[in-house]
Amino acid sequence: MFASIDEFLREWQPEAEGTQKVLDNLTDASLAQQVTADHRTLGRLAWHLTTTFDEMVAGHTGLQFEAAKFGEPVPATAKEIADAYRRTNESMIGAIRDQWTDETLTEERDMYGEMWTIETVLKVLFTHQIHHRAQMTVLMRQAGLKVPGLYGPSKEEWTAIGGQPPKI
Repeated sequence: MFASIDEFLREWQPEAEGTQKVLDNLTDASLAQQVTADHRTLGRLAWHLTTTFDEMVAGHTGLQFEAAKFGEPVPATAKEIADAYRRTNESMIGAIRDQWTDETLTEERDMYGEMWTIETVLKVLFTHQIHHRAQMTVLMRQAGLKVPGLYGPSKEEWTAIGGQPPKI
């Protein structure tokens, strides 16, 4: 999927920006939203995405950067989560630029009992973020929040510009 560090960073940037927009639209009250009592809350999902950098990237690849720590309790406020994601993402990007080369992508690391290339780790990080961000947008709608457009205008954004979302 990624032939170079620059390619990963070009693809990662808009995805991370989309995740940041979602996190920035959370409210403290919305953090408790969940589908059912036995599923993760919106706050838990947001924190899971934020701490995955520490668990997956720092914890298994050896990349050194400042990250929100995996296993720490979910912060009490949406702003704390959004700020932690922003700082962690910026730190990871800087570390990737400073510590890895294109050749690093072919190196293997033990990931959950399997040997994965760094490129595979980045691909899984990429898709993992998209997967959980999609779950979060459903919970945001249930919580009555506006969902930001990610791959085009959201329903709310269509309405704000005086248009109608396409009928499918």
